[in-house]
Amino acid sequence: MGDGRDSGKVLDIKTADLKASAPVFHTQSVKLSEALTKLITTLDGLGKPWGEDDSVKKFATEYPKRQKEIEQATGTLVLGLVSIHEAMLDMADGHVDNDALIAGMFNKKAPQGADGKGAK
Repeated sequence: MGDGRDSGKVLDIKTADLKASAPVFHTQSVKLSEALTKLITTLDGLGKPWGEDDSVKKFATEYPKRQKEIEQATGTLVLGLVSIHEAMLDMADGHVDNDALIAGMFNKKAPQGADGKGAK
C-alpha cells in the first residue's frame, strides 16, 4: 500500500500460501528448541571451565545471572512460533469455510464447509 500499485484489494489471502507457510514456523520452533536444549546441556555439562582472560571472566560472571532469563525468553519464542504455525492453519481452514459460506449465500444453496459438510 502507498506505493502507487494498490490493486484496490483490502485483503488477498491465499489458502494455499497459508498452508504452505505454516510448517516453516513449526520447523523453526523445533530447531530453536533443540538449540536451547543444546545450550543448556552443553554449558551445564561443562561446569565452570572458565579461562582467565577478561571476556571469559565477564561471561562467567554474567551468564549465570542471566541464564534463567535466556532460557525463559527462548522458550517463549518457541511457543510463539508454534502458535503462529497453528494460527496459520486455523486461518486457512477458516478462510475456506468463510468462502464456502459466502458462496452459499449467493448461490441460494446450503453452504459447504472445507470438509464438504454443512458450514460450522
